[in-house]
Amino acid sequence: MNVFAATALLLAAIGIYGLLAYSVAQRRQEIGIRMALGATRSGVVGLVVGQGLRLVLGGIAIGIAGAVGLTRFLETMIFGITTSDVITFASAPILLALVAMFATLLPALWAARIDPVTALRQE
Repeated sequence: MNVFAATALLLAAIGIYGLLAYSVAQRRQEIGIRMALGATRSGVVGLVVGQGLRLVLGGIAIGIAGAVGLTRFLETMIFGITTSDVITFASAPILLALVAMFATLLPALWAARIDPVTALRQE
C-alpha cells in the first residue's frame, strides 16, 4: 500500500512539474517582458509558484470534499482509521501541498533565469 501511495505522490509531482514547465515555456516572452520592465527574480518565482499552488489548492479542496462525501460508502473498506480521522484528512493534503511546492520550484527558478533579450527575440 505504501508503494502505491508513494508512486501516486511521485506521479502527482511529475504531473505538476510538467504542467508548470510547459506553462513557463509557453509564457517565455511574457516573462521576458516582465523582467525587461523591471520584475525581480523573486517576483517571477512568486508568480510561477503562486500559479502552481492555486491549481494544487483547488485540487485539494475538491479532493477533500470528495473524500468527505465518500467516507460513508467506503467505511467498510477503510481499516485502522475512522471515517472522521482528522489527522489523515489533514496530513494527506499537507503532504501533497509540500510536494507540489517543491515540484513548482524548478520551473519557477527556470523562469527567473530567463534572459529578457533572448526571450523577446524568439518567436
